[in-house]
Amino acid sequence: MFEVFTRLADYLVFSLMSLEPDSSLAIGLHFFIEDTTKILSLLVVLIYFISFIRAALSTEKVRDYLQGKNRGVGYVLGAMFGAITPFCSCSSIPLFMGFVSARIPIGITVAFLITSPLINEVVVIMLGSILGLRFTVMYVVIGLSLGVLAGLLLDILKAHRWLQPFLAKAYLQDESGCSANTQNSYVALSYQQRHQYAVNETSTIVKRIWKWVIVGVGIGAFIHGFVPAQWFEQNLSGGQWWTVPLATLSAIPIYTNASGVVPIMASLIDKGMPLGTTMAFCMGAVAVSLPEYMMLKQVMQYRLLAWITGYLFVAISIVGWLFNAYY
Repeated sequence: MFEVFTRLADYLVFSLMSLEPDSSLAIGLHFFIEDTTKILSLLVVLIYFISFIRAALSTEKVRDYLQGKNRGVGYVLGAMFGAITPFCSCSSIPLFMGFVSARIPIGITVAFLITSPLINEVVVIMLGSILGLRFTVMYVVIGLSLGVLAGLLLDILKAHRWLQPFLAKAYLQDESGCSANTQNSYVALSYQQRHQYAVNETSTIVKRIWKWVIVGVGIGAFIHGFVPAQWFEQNLSGGQWWTVPLATLSAIPIYTNASGVVPIMASLIDKGMPLGTTMAFCMGAVAVSLPEYMMLKQVMQYRLLAWITGYLFVAISIVGWLFNAYY
């Protein structure tokens, strides 16, 4: 599906620029071109598709369904929806914005946001084939649990206060007036009207975040191309307690997705890195990536970003310590 982006990067870097495939510049530049074109293309397609669906359906019904459930059930549903959507951390942000605009509780949307990049069906298949069924089940349970617990904590903190003003306004909009208007005077839009709505939404959102995609992936490409993989093996394979949080912190500047990180996990484990330290590094790369946070800054205030970052850092570190202790 994504081979076209790889071929484009191959042509530009190796054929047009004639760079040596093994050089740091070629590796970093190839990563930057491939991931930038892939992410921006996915964003355009996904935002248009989601906006088109939103124009055709009443988001109030989705909100009412989730709000009508026990809050704990809502967290689980949000986390499970994140697990079955094959999106990376960056492409899940438009869905997060749609949930918030529909006034779905912030805890449920955060449960979705955290779980979405960690788990998908491709990851389950890859983990099962490379690391075995037992490890796969543990990974899925941990990923879902991180999302559910994050949703619970952020609802307790009333974290909707820390959204950016344009989203906070949509979230706190008078519910009774909006719901009544939706239910009593909702008129189905034509195909052309839904298309135009989706085009406008896509244009607005992409204009808001495209530069952060460029900057974030650029930083990730630099790390990918110029920081030797041997550094992680030499400095994080001793099993000391501090290697787990250090592994999590080291992963923050890296952009990848759960599918891409599975082979890295297998490779590091084969080379002797402790299982918990490896999990901390790889989960940090997926769930706490700097490029994702640069884009989330467009929809969240720093306080909310700090809470999510701190929660993930502590939770992933605890997971790493437990796995190092028992495996």
